Amino acid sequence: MSWWEVLGWTGSALVVLSLVVPSVWRFRVLNLSGSLIATVYNLVFAIWPYAAMNAAITLIDAYWLLRLRRGGEQQVYAVCPAEPGFALVGRFVQRHGAGISQAFPGFDPESLAGARSFLTLCGDEVVGLFAYEQRGSVGHVLLDYVTDRFRDLKPGRALYADHSIREGGVRQLVVAASAVQDQRYFEQQGFTATDGLLSRSLAD
Repeated sequence: MSWWEVLGWTGSALVVLSLVVPSVWRFRVLNLSGSLIATVYNLVFAIWPYAAMNAAITLIDAYWLLRLRRGGEQQVYAVCPAEPGFALVGRFVQRHGAGISQAFPGFDPESLAGARSFLTLCGDEVVGLFAYEQRGSVGHVLLDYVTDRFRDLKPGRALYADHSIREGGVRQLVVAASAVQDQRYFEQQGFTATDGLLSRSLAD
């Protein structure tokens, strides 16, 4: 198989893969990448109808990525404390149980009974749930989960910048690196890894 064939198959694979990802942003990125590769491939081999089609798809994806990016910058996230036993928290955990189990493999919904919980909203939609158990001035993170459609860094930035999670005297957040599936996300939110523990200062 020549490298041109590899390139062509790669473009096709990216387009197919884009159709199964839940995130609109990732769909557009993968679809654009695959269509751009397919455009180059079809131009090289003078397959003009498919070259034109994939070029059009590339432009459409680029347009919507710009729209999504501008829309994302305009999105306003709100962080709302939730009382223990609040029905919406339980409903959120139930509805997104599979994703939560993947992100936090050892998470136990029963642990929320004694935790401080916070819902992240975008407009009138609940997009995330954050919870920690407070021990003195340290908050032990039990969960930080955002729904697929909003899974970028923006909800997390809004969460960790919000003063409400500091109320009650919490000055540091910690979570075991082994308890989370995506350690890099926490590092991008300001956590540092030391001896298997991720920690972040909340000091003003």
